[in-house]
Amino acid sequence: MSGTASLRIGIDTGGTFTDIVCVDDKSGAMRVTKVASTPSNPAVALVRGVHAILGQCGAGVDDLAVLAHGTTVATNTLLQDDIAGLGLIVTEGFRHILEIARQSVPEGYGNSYFWVKPERLVPLRYVREVGGRLDFLGAELRPLDEASVRAAARFFRAQGIATIGICLMHSYANAAHERRMAEIVAQEYPGCTLSLSSDVLPEYREYERAVTTLVDAFIKPHMSRYLDRIRDELGPQLNEKPFLVMQSSGDVASPDQVMRKPITTALSGPAAGALGSAVIAEIAGFPDLVTLDAGGTSTDLCLIEGAKPKITNGGRVGRFPVRIPMLDVKTIGTGGGSIAWISREGKLKVGPRSAGAVPGPMCYPNGGEEPTITDANLVLGRIPPALIGGGIRLDVLRSRQGLERLAARLPGKLNAEQLAEGIIEIANWDQANAIRQMTIQRGIDPGAFALLSFGGSGPAQSPAVMELMGMRTCIVPPNPGNLSAFGLLAVDWRTDHIVTRVMPEDAIDLPVVATHYAALEKDAAATLAKDGIAPERIALVREADVRYAGQSMEVRVPAPSGGVDARFLAALIEAFHAAHLKTFGYNYAGQQKVELVNFCVSGFGMIDRPSMPVLKETGAPPKPSSRPVYFDGKFCDTPVFERASLGAGFKLDGPAVVEEFGSTTVVFPGQHLRVDPHGILIIRAAANIAETKK
Repeated sequence: MSGTASLRIGIDTGGTFTDIVCVDDKSGAMRVTKVASTPSNPAVALVRGVHAILGQCGAGVDDLAVLAHGTTVATNTLLQDDIAGLGLIVTEGFRHILEIARQSVPEGYGNSYFWVKPERLVPLRYVREVGGRLDFLGAELRPLDEASVRAAARFFRAQGIATIGICLMHSYANAAHERRMAEIVAQEYPGCTLSLSSDVLPEYREYERAVTTLVDAFIKPHMSRYLDRIRDELGPQLNEKPFLVMQSSGDVASPDQVMRKPITTALSGPAAGALGSAVIAEIAGFPDLVTLDAGGTSTDLCLIEGAKPKITNGGRVGRFPVRIPMLDVKTIGTGGGSIAWISREGKLKVGPRSAGAVPGPMCYPNGGEEPTITDANLVLGRIPPALIGGGIRLDVLRSRQGLERLAARLPGKLNAEQLAEGIIEIANWDQANAIRQMTIQRGIDPGAFALLSFGGSGPAQSPAVMELMGMRTCIVPPNPGNLSAFGLLAVDWRTDHIVTRVMPEDAIDLPVVATHYAALEKDAAATLAKDGIAPERIALVREADVRYAGQSMEVRVPAPSGGVDARFLAALIEAFHAAHLKTFGYNYAGQQKVELVNFCVSGFGMIDRPSMPVLKETGAPPKPSSRPVYFDGKFCDTPVFERASLGAGFKLDGPAVVEEFGSTTVVFPGQHLRVDPHGILIIRAAANIAETKK
């Protein structure tokens, strides 16, 4: 290829495979591939995948416009929960901030006497106090005691604590003390890793601010090593190309911006899939859906309404409450590599332990010694004897032997197929229960939503999950194993800026509000300009965190653009009343005064989104192959279709199997499949077949 660089490549690193998608902005053509992940150094698989996809396109590095990457480095680091070597510096008198935490007990512990408080992120002996104090408006009450700062830095150096969080009272209102502290600590302890709460989360609530700052500090060296490895593996030519990293909010940022606040990547990988799903939802005409992204080690689920995934700013990663903008994604330990095992009570369990990429399921070359969901699907004939276009040959005999050994330890004299069917049923119910929590427990009827299935292992089971939940439709996009990588090419640059200023409704100072928004917008635009975004591509969006007087938590709502005047304020308050009603089922409009708490601005660098081509109408029906597939307690000869052979408008009745590079879709008995104009598979439950065929 020649001319102006037009190729954009998305890379999504998973536990088993690294998925690569390449879109040509000139022609709209899209290519996909997968390479085995390299857990010891994920950057190796990333670079292999880039060169592999360029080779498929007959292109070179000069044709490449941008690389976008979704990473699980931060997610996995936190989920492993092996946090040590952290220090915390706080304002004098606030040494026990992590000990006090919040007066809340996790769900499931009806009696707090049975709940054991988990270990704190930082043991009390590694929390140091410094003198100095600001008030809630940022005015200095006592100057910073620099001698105590130097003493704290020397203490951590002597103890070998190289990662330090700094969280001073009211630093969200004035960062001067924290910035001076950072200078002093760097002088006394060169090379240590620092995170400042005024950079990470400049808003009030000291506990959440401290935890988010400490998590950011802990992630920082891991992310730094990872990005350094990527730079080393990319080499000089590829390093000249823009490299973007997915953030938890569903947008991308430069590595420099990510390294300033790596906590923003805590849900980087799952966010990419949710964004790709939102694009598919709009194209397919199903704006309300639940996404189900089942990979090798886990399943990520997200609720999408009106073709937009929900964003929250008060989520958790593992056991850690972090306040950053993030897509509302729920993760469970059920994936293709999830291991089947027997509990001490003699019960069959599936996951959360996973065979991952190394050693992998039993059927893989050099696979593990315990059967997995993939092994179960292989023995049932629901996935082919080779994956990713024949690149990985599967050993069905070894899977069967592993299942037989496990079955021999269970009562009932199950054979391999019966045990495999039981493993799949457990996995399906695990996914269905997660969907129940996202819908029914929030007062949402799942029957009004479609189920969008993707990931390498998702479509083999999701049509069954659809029926368990009483959902009307399961949709499977083209290249479902690569949708997360596709999502990386469908999102904008993003930077978030926030300031806390609590203002009761009767004392809102509109000129001060205007000043805050102007400063935040200036910072956001400058950050994007530094990343090379042209001014005409920059969009700024205002929001505000608002609550009723007396409430302890806020609701984030959109704030009008333009002048900050009486109409601005009325529209903002009206938006809050509407959002409170939608979220909680009631509001106090006309009865209770409100308070403005945080002012927020998000800056977006707008990109051209990839489009999906329209398929030709199906001509002569494609001729399938066939193989025995196990349904309802017996094998039956089942047609197997190559997805590439299915044109727009093609229909079939289950049972059937649809295979493609990277994934397999199973249409169960009594279900009906239709191919839409963009090649998206639309699968309906038995009760809705008559409607589908109209």
